[in-house]
Amino acid sequence: MTQLKKELNQTSVWSLAVGAIIGWGAFVLPGNKFLPDAGPLGTIIAMSIAAIMMIIIAKNYGVMTHRYPIAGGEFTYAYIGFARFQAFFAAWFLGLSYLSIVPLNATALGLISRAMFPGIFQQGLLYTVAGWNVYLGEVILASVAILLITYLNHRGVKLFGRFATLLALLLVFGVVILMGWAILSPVASFEHLKPLFSSSKAPLEGILAIIAIAPWAFVGFDTIAQASEEMNFDVKKSAKLMVFSIIVGALIYIMLTIITGMVGPWPTFIQENSNWATGSAVRIIAGDVGLWILGAAIMSAILSGLNGFMHASSRLFFAMAKTTALPSSFKALHPKTSTPTVALLFIAGVSLLAPWFGRAALLWIVDMASVGAAIGFFYTSASTIVLAHRYKDDVELRKNRLFGWLGSIFSLIFVFLLVWPSSPVRLETPSMIALVVWSVLGLLFIIRAKSYRHMDETTLARHFEGEV
Repeated sequence: MTQLKKELNQTSVWSLAVGAIIGWGAFVLPGNKFLPDAGPLGTIIAMSIAAIMMIIIAKNYGVMTHRYPIAGGEFTYAYIGFARFQAFFAAWFLGLSYLSIVPLNATALGLISRAMFPGIFQQGLLYTVAGWNVYLGEVILASVAILLITYLNHRGVKLFGRFATLLALLLVFGVVILMGWAILSPVASFEHLKPLFSSSKAPLEGILAIIAIAPWAFVGFDTIAQASEEMNFDVKKSAKLMVFSIIVGALIYIMLTIITGMVGPWPTFIQENSNWATGSAVRIIAGDVGLWILGAAIMSAILSGLNGFMHASSRLFFAMAKTTALPSSFKALHPKTSTPTVALLFIAGVSLLAPWFGRAALLWIVDMASVGAAIGFFYTSASTIVLAHRYKDDVELRKNRLFGWLGSIFSLIFVFLLVWPSSPVRLETPSMIALVVWSVLGLLFIIRAKSYRHMDETTLARHFEGEV
């Protein structure tokens, strides 16, 4: 069996994207980056601009997804636009992006437990890696979460979709309830959001600092492309689902920032509550009940990220295996559930190793996720331009050409900001070293993938389309 089941409805697909976009960072960054860098209004402006940029890129995904509703997403689009070697390049970095976020979300459970339930899982100190204490209790917690999500993904895409929907609704409603509570609370006030911009940076500099992390903040809407082969509705609707998920994601980032800034004058408040300003704000506004709502929202966000990126990773590896870019075992589907069993087990195996290395070391690799996401954005956007030149009479492609160019330019700007030495958001040295190592590994891998390199074009195209 080499066919995935078409069992994902529109709600499940939207939930997949929202859950992948909003992770643990949305609940930490308001006090650690958004407010310190840009202030309340600066964050709102930056997130709005970033969302518009992502919507433009999503427009290109919509064009490619409904034309090529095949698992693999950017891997397939890059092949169609730029042939096999650049397709492998795009998939190699996108795969790292997706795969690294799985254990990142799992280890975030330990991070959040330290703030909400100190001492419960910080049991059995094993060693310290890059200043991060690795506890056996936290390793077990992360491992249980990974195994649970692997099992749910293995049971079939319908169960996966229902679980994604439940988590997304808990996440969205939890944040909305807290926002409403903050507005009605006598201890919170919009007056506390002054000054509107941070004093640590010029307004424009602060806004640009937030926009620069847009690939990281919004990576996840593109998981819809990986699910396109399993949709049981008109794939053309996927473009609107991507846009809606980006808008909801931006609103959640903005609401959490406003909640954090409404308790006391925000510059003083985030300085006095530097460990976790958002959690402290919710405790003041809504007490223990609010903290439980916040905890449920965070748990939903973390499990959603685990769920969504495990699904996306497995479908990408499944698609690569169909073209012989990865070993054929990765395309094996379970006879009953039609899920890529070997791919899921591989992702679980790698993810189970990660917690043992400590969260600090893992972040060096995860920081590259933004690069991988931006590369995927570029190839998808650029492929629409190539197709517009290839099929000059196609009205849709011709009308989309401006979006293709803008999406490509935005994506290259994101990559530039991440790797340019003088950029304020450049990757740290360990992450740059890891990026070089991953690039070399990719080169060695493609050299060994003789079948993929030498297969005739007609046969390879049939592999991409799933006909072989």
